[in-house]
Amino acid sequence: MTDAVVLVSGGAAVTPYTDPERAAASGLAAGNTMTALRAHFLDHGIRVFTAPARIGEGEVGEDAGWQGFADVPVVLPADVTINAVGRVDDAGVALAGFLRRLAADEGVTSVDLVGHSMGGLFSRAAIRELGDDSLRIERLVTLGTPWDGSVLGDLLDGELSEDDAHDDPATQQIFAEVRPYADAHSQGAAHEVSRRFLREWNDAQAGVLDRIPVTAIGAGYFAAATEPAQLWPHDGLVSLTSGRADEIPAAVLPTVERHSFSDHVHSIFFAEAFGLPWDRALTWDPEVFAVVDRALGV
Repeated sequence: MTDAVVLVSGGAAVTPYTDPERAAASGLAAGNTMTALRAHFLDHGIRVFTAPARIGEGEVGEDAGWQGFADVPVVLPADVTINAVGRVDDAGVALAGFLRRLAADEGVTSVDLVGHSMGGLFSRAAIRELGDDSLRIERLVTLGTPWDGSVLGDLLDGELSEDDAHDDPATQQIFAEVRPYADAHSQGAAHEVSRRFLREWNDAQAGVLDRIPVTAIGAGYFAAATEPAQLWPHDGLVSLTSGRADEIPAAVLPTVERHSFSDHVHSIFFAEAFGLPWDRALTWDPEVFAVVDRALGV
């Protein structure tokens, strides 16, 4: 076992810093992405931390949005807080700083990283940033991470079009909300989750994961069509193919196990929007947690 598990939330997520004893005292203890997974690890006696993240630069002490939180006992500085709508590599610098802080303040010498959505990309960027640092990253698990593009990025980039929705009402609704959401919130993140950007970025990541086993978990609840495979099936934001890292070359991803949850969605936002129970979201389902446990040797 490693010293700790670190949970890394994704794009546009707001997540407080939590440690095994301290979390937000009101609302969802670790935010609307990582609360259930954090509770699962604590129930199993695992030392778990969540990396702080917010929309924009700065500190995170509360989330006044949907299913948010407040009364955070420990607020970490901005330089170790992920800007969840900013550029991937900048997020990697902040996350690497957070991990070094854990090493210095908590005596952590080795960690497993579990990243949701862009949190998997942030984790990969942080691993590269750490380099030969004395803090060891033992394993990486990704949940719905856009390894090879996303609905958001590929639509903005023109690699997907409205015609690719094939008149599926849910996918048409998602497409309609993508552009205004990106215009309102993205500070670079939206354009860095396109297939075009990520294929070049992945090439630059060659060698980073050479000694780190990866488990890539994808979902594909929305399955009204089969083409293009770049989109179908998808979890609302990421295709099953991209979430499983199916097309990532061995030079980038030498050791990987892939898992599929065909009846799951990306997050509880999508579960709520489409009338599904929260445990159909990748970060809220005990069946997904069981796969994560096996990947981490829990």
